Amino acid sequence: MSCSIDHDYDEPEAKLPVPDDVQAAIRTLIRWSGDDPDREGLIDTPARVARAWKEYCHGYDENPAAHLARQFEEVGGYNELVLLKDIPFQSHCEHHMAPISGKAAIAYLPREKVVGISKLARVLHGFARRLQIQERLTAEVAQCIWDNLRPYGVAVVIEAQHGCMTGRGVRTPGVGMVTSRMMGTFLSDPRSRKEALSLMGY
Repeated sequence: MSCSIDHDYDEPEAKLPVPDDVQAAIRTLIRWSGDDPDREGLIDTPARVARAWKEYCHGYDENPAAHLARQFEEVGGYNELVLLKDIPFQSHCEHHMAPISGKAAIAYLPREKVVGISKLARVLHGFARRLQIQERLTAEVAQCIWDNLRPYGVAVVIEAQHGCMTGRGVRTPGVGMVTSRMMGTFLSDPRSRKEALSLMGY
């Protein structure tokens, strides 16, 4: 009795046409890495890789600030901290194009308006789905919320592992990098900053 492997991959952009020069570049990389791009298992790999990278970098096709356009004023007088934490995300570093995997905590102190909490995650993903460094990603998320919600304060903390460190170079797995950006009240008031970090788990 024999069985076969079904390689009918579920790719969101499987019908996206891939330019010949892009496929040729990936074939060159496969060959340079030491394999044969013409062998059976790799024949369709260049197109798959190209489509995957188009998905990884989908953030270039969107404006993260657009997710904050719809705001709500009817908050029942609520004027305390709004926090969304443990938001998983994936990105790729701009130095080695290696994966970055981690979680983020985003908090703001509303002045007059709030947004749906899913929008905070969408802002994060909009910036993460680009070639990134963690420091810039942290700053971009905070600045976007600051500019568009105009709250009293914004706090963003990101903790992630970097494939460029765990899978190559020093090859040290299990190491997490933490970055933060504090703005407004969370920057000027130590008590507010301490409260936010405590609720985030730091």
